[in-house]
Amino acid sequence: MDAELLELARQFESAQQAKSSIRLSERNVVELVQKLHELHIIDFNLLHTVSGKEYITPEQLRHEMVLEIKKLGRVSLIDLADITGVDLYHVENQAQRVVSDDPSGLMLIQGEIISQSYWDNVAEEINERLQECSQISLAEIAANLNVGSELVASMLEARLGTLVKGRLEGGQLYTPAYVTRVSAMVRGAARGVTVPTNLSFLWGTLQQLLQAMDGAGGVATESSFFQSLFNGLAKEGEILGSLRAGVHWTPTVFATAQRECVDSFFSQNSFISYDTLQNLGISQPVQFLQSRYAEGIPLVTAFAHPSMIEMLDAAVEDAIDRSSWIDSLSVLPTSFGSQDASKILSHCNSVQSALKGNKGMILGDSYVFSNGFIKDVYGRMEKELEVFRLSGSSGDILSDDFHLVMEAKIRTDSGRSGEVNEKKKKKGKSSGARTEILLDDEEIIPLKSKKNQRKGKEASLVLSDTKKGAKKDLARTQEDDLNIPSDDWIMQKILTLVPDFEEQGLEDPQTILGPLANYMRPMLISSLKEKRKTLFSENAGKMKHLLDNLQKKLDEAFLNMQLYEKALDLFEDDQSTSAVLHRHLLRTMAASIGDMLFHNLDMHNKLKNGINVEESPNSESITLGSAERTALAKSFPGSLSKKALAVVEALEGKRVEAFMTSLREVAEESGLLLKKLDKKLERTLLHSYRKDLTAQVSAETDPVLLLPKVVSLLYIQVRNKALQAPGRAISVAVSRLKVCPSATS
Repeated sequence: MDAELLELARQFESAQQAKSSIRLSERNVVELVQKLHELHIIDFNLLHTVSGKEYITPEQLRHEMVLEIKKLGRVSLIDLADITGVDLYHVENQAQRVVSDDPSGLMLIQGEIISQSYWDNVAEEINERLQECSQISLAEIAANLNVGSELVASMLEARLGTLVKGRLEGGQLYTPAYVTRVSAMVRGAARGVTVPTNLSFLWGTLQQLLQAMDGAGGVATESSFFQSLFNGLAKEGEILGSLRAGVHWTPTVFATAQRECVDSFFSQNSFISYDTLQNLGISQPVQFLQSRYAEGIPLVTAFAHPSMIEMLDAAVEDAIDRSSWIDSLSVLPTSFGSQDASKILSHCNSVQSALKGNKGMILGDSYVFSNGFIKDVYGRMEKELEVFRLSGSSGDILSDDFHLVMEAKIRTDSGRSGEVNEKKKKKGKSSGARTEILLDDEEIIPLKSKKNQRKGKEASLVLSDTKKGAKKDLARTQEDDLNIPSDDWIMQKILTLVPDFEEQGLEDPQTILGPLANYMRPMLISSLKEKRKTLFSENAGKMKHLLDNLQKKLDEAFLNMQLYEKALDLFEDDQSTSAVLHRHLLRTMAASIGDMLFHNLDMHNKLKNGINVEESPNSESITLGSAERTALAKSFPGSLSKKALAVVEALEGKRVEAFMTSLREVAEESGLLLKKLDKKLERTLLHSYRKDLTAQVSAETDPVLLLPKVVSLLYIQVRNKALQAPGRAISVAVSRLKVCPSATS
């Protein structure tokens, strides 16, 4: 066998050394290779080299690439293309095949093929450097290796504990000694914390401490590293406490002290305020307390034990039995508010029993009153209300007095229903009788019959013309002129009747007087309305009779006033005499009318307010001073007061026209009619006045008193005017008669 091999070797060597008699050009070789491919003699792929002078098979290319990778450990595809002399396209294609054939040992990353041995060498280098500086950042390693941080992290994670003796945390690589050292610091710092702490602040403190210990060349430790060590220690039970939201740490020692403090306070006082728990760092006090004391009662500002309800229940029951009252806040702790008292009262059996049995009530939030106490105070308040009503201090009428007056008027006039029906049948053929309508101001508005309206052509007040005004007056009365006691008046009277409220030492009696007054006020108003309803029924006839008499007196006086006013026109060209005549008429006839009107309106106002008065038979002879007129005018209700003050001002003025205008406004506001002087009435009044003056002249013996009467009589005969002239104007009046043609004749 050996001889044969030697012979073959000798023949092969001689064949190689023999010179070929035929030489092929490169072109012939290329054509020959192509022909062999066509004949399928060469049945494998051939790759051209970059020079074009060599062929290489893919298997050979992969073999050369693997050899180069094993030699270098990390090589780029571009370098492999240069080394093998093959186009980069073919190298890239074969690189995928090389990596897929050995996936555990090779990887293709960003145009480079890297072997695991390369990473092992890198890991060993990193470990050597790590042991020197205690910490290396992944970003620094990635920058040096010119790869991504994620690749470095995945490479190191697979080699931690073997080739790399360290700990990877938060993008940093630490040595075990450094980890142990920092872990001890975290443990010590966490155990030293006894109150709820934000861990971010703690980590900042530890970072400053490490930098101070290691100097300028110290390692910069990330907060995430501290947090990771802390979480591990907490999980292992090295440190005790609870972590909320990842950074809020509450040590167990604090939670224990917190619970003990709450338990101690609650057991001693039977309550605890939510503010106390907030100060102890308990953010959800109600949930915390309900979880610990299931029998407790959550209030608005505090948490109470059932024993506190039992204590308040006994006090309330005693107050109800004694027909008294109790401020629950006086029994409860001082830190309780009125809303706490209201809520805890709702849990008292005695309160619920009293409310259901109509034995007591809760006013405000914290006051419990027995019904006996309320009735006693209300009874005395009704007596005070009677004094209040009769004193006239209330001003105007109640807002719904209109309805009361209407009811009283209907009852008063019910006996005349047959007469009214008869008038309806006559269809307006009545002899001038007035129809009376009561509006919301309780004044009687007389309406003339159609016949009188046509005759006098007066602007009489009718219901259809006053609807809008009545509504406005009603609204105004409701807002401004309510004849009801104010809250302040009621509270003052209650304080006077029940001095216990002040003697109790309440810081602010308004807190109890206000709810009590608010409760009693509607009842007092209702009582006042009922009494007013009765009084209106009793006084309706008196008010009607009073206004009827006033209307008759006013009719006569106002017609005479108009008659005398006409005579003033004769002296308008003489200003001084005209002023004397105007003032004389104002101070005599006008003043008498005003005093009569004010006196009767005052009596009517008192009757409205439930004050019994007797009608004076000679009210037209009453004489008032200016101050008395002003006082009466101010006592009138609503807009009537302003218009009455205008009458007072006109009486002090210089012109009769102003008085007549203001008098008409007062009469209209009061619902009275002022008849207008027509020709027929004027002739009748002049005739009557002439007869009266003639009789007076015949009976008069005093020359001084006789002269004015004679002059007035002459003016009726000569000028057909009724003149009222004082002594100062007699000479001028006589001289005017001298120049009158009818006088000389």
